[in-house]
Amino acid sequence: MEAPPFHPYVIMKERSGHDDRRLDRRIPIGCQALIHHGQGGRIPARCMELGVGGMTLHAAYVPGEGEVLEVAVVAPEGGVERPPLVVRLQVKRCNALGGGLYEIGGAIVRVVG
Repeated sequence: MEAPPFHPYVIMKERSGHDDRRLDRRIPIGCQALIHHGQGGRIPARCMELGVGGMTLHAAYVPGEGEVLEVAVVAPEGGVERPPLVVRLQVKRCNALGGGLYEIGGAIVRVVG
């Protein structure tokens, strides 16, 4: 008996959760960050994961879907002192964590500095 033909749609349909859809690896870092939004305000955040193509933030801010944020991530404590990583992040998801905090996942669309 032959194996059934490969069908990528079936495999994709079996996946669950946002982690499974990522093409790049994310590294947990837990560094301080700032979100700069269009009205000139700065919102404190924490960069929980960082990867080549995106990052996950925790903040008391609810962005719009697809909104592009400017995010500055401070280098980890105890490491080499470096200027912050500044990126433009396109919001892909936002989930409530409780206590007024939200988990923001996004794709890095541009490295500013």
